[in-house]
Amino acid sequence: MDTPYGSGVLFSVLSWICSACWIVLAVGCIVLPVWFLFRVKFVDKDEQLVVDGLTEQTIINGPRIVALPLLIKSSKKRKVLSLGPMEYCVVKNIISGKQRVETGPKLVWLLPYDNIKKENGIKEKRTALSLKANEYVRFLDNLTGKVRVEVGEKGCVFPGADEVFADLGGKKKALDLKVFEYVKIQDKQTGKVRTERGEKLVFLGPYEEYLGSKQTAVEVDDETAVLVRNKRSGQQNLFTEKKLFVPTADEEIAEVRKLIKLAEYEACIVRSKTGEEIFYFGKNETERSFFLPPHSELVTLLWSRGRRRERRDLRITKIDLRPMYMSFEFNCRTNDNVELVLEGSFFWEVADLKAMVQFTNDTTGDICNHARSRFIEQVSKVTLQEFMTKFNTIAKEVHEHDESNFYGQRGVKIHSLEVTGYHCAENSTAQILEQIIQETTNRMNRLQQQESENEVQLQQIRGDIEEEKARGELLKIQTDNSNAKSKMEGLAEAERVKSFLADLVKDFPDMDMKTRIGLWSTLRKEDALR
Repeated sequence: MDTPYGSGVLFSVLSWICSACWIVLAVGCIVLPVWFLFRVKFVDKDEQLVVDGLTEQTIINGPRIVALPLLIKSSKKRKVLSLGPMEYCVVKNIISGKQRVETGPKLVWLLPYDNIKKENGIKEKRTALSLKANEYVRFLDNLTGKVRVEVGEKGCVFPGADEVFADLGGKKKALDLKVFEYVKIQDKQTGKVRTERGEKLVFLGPYEEYLGSKQTAVEVDDETAVLVRNKRSGQQNLFTEKKLFVPTADEEIAEVRKLIKLAEYEACIVRSKTGEEIFYFGKNETERSFFLPPHSELVTLLWSRGRRRERRDLRITKIDLRPMYMSFEFNCRTNDNVELVLEGSFFWEVADLKAMVQFTNDTTGDICNHARSRFIEQVSKVTLQEFMTKFNTIAKEVHEHDESNFYGQRGVKIHSLEVTGYHCAENSTAQILEQIIQETTNRMNRLQQQESENEVQLQQIRGDIEEEKARGELLKIQTDNSNAKSKMEGLAEAERVKSFLADLVKDFPDMDMKTRIGLWSTLRKEDALR
């Protein structure tokens, strides 16, 4: 065996073994540090090492140095979620499917197979609610179906693991009611309804909902009443007690009724629940003001309006009993086949309201239609010329000689009926009529002008007569004054003669009367010559 060939083979084998050892040693020197780097993990205080073994997952919390096992699927480090005082998160175990809520302030150390649910698929941290004194929130537990209510003033309010907001938007504001406000609330679990009235804050219970928005209470006073229907009994009641009215849970406000007030000249009709029509008159003190009773209604009369009464849409609830004017317009045709459009007016009043309601619901329409029929009948008997000279007589005939008692049956009294104008319906006839009217107007103008001239002349003659009368009176006065003046002058002359003669008698007693008179005459002649 110990041959040169054998020794060479052995040497070759040993050399190959030595080379392999050196290679293994070299590889080990390279691989061991790399293996150390990848198999040894340094976990900080805020980290976790997640090791996915061949059959289960292991969680190692820091701080720690961990040498990973040889046979594992994977490993990774992750940061621990840090929650503040107003933060929380929802953790779900993917093996059991259970969820739990972790609230701050703390670090959230997850267990094997735990995942943090992200809000809206983005955020892991969620902010807890802070409720003011007028705020509340309702949570619905998806597992049990129960509703939990949290009412402020409270901080750090968060839902349970399986809870969601029962209301859209999360927290809600309490309903603030003033002293004159109220709201109805229904419990959807029991169906019961309650009424909350102010002044207060209203928070909903777990299964409660508002029945509408908040309402204003009705101020019941002398002029306001409330018609209330009881939803439990179905009956109606009129509430007139003076106070702030708020309906109970079983009551519903059917109508707020105002006091019906009638003037001295007004009346109205009320239809009761039995269909009886009750008449109220303002002239009666006990009927002047009242509230409409339950199950009753105010009767509305539907009258026609317009000059031709072509629209029947005038709604009347209070009837005016005073006399009033009403205009009309309609067509009629004369005996010579001229179509006229008559315009006029009625002066009428409601004399018997009960009779009017019994016979008609369109009083104005009936009055005008009957008058039109009467006018058509009367105008058809006369020609256009005759109509133009006596249309007022025809109107009087239509009104005063109506033997049908049409207006009386309907409780209406017509005081007067007047035609205020007319014109031809056809243009050609209207032009002829216009010419006739123009000629008549011209003739009347000429007559008026002649009368004016005659009146002027008459006034001149009267003036001359008065002037002559004045002159005669003047001459008479002048004559009387002249006579009076002459008389006075004669008396004065006689006094002077008398005085002259008396003085001569004293101075010349022996002078005779004839001589004295001759002396006076001589002196007068001398004065005249001067």
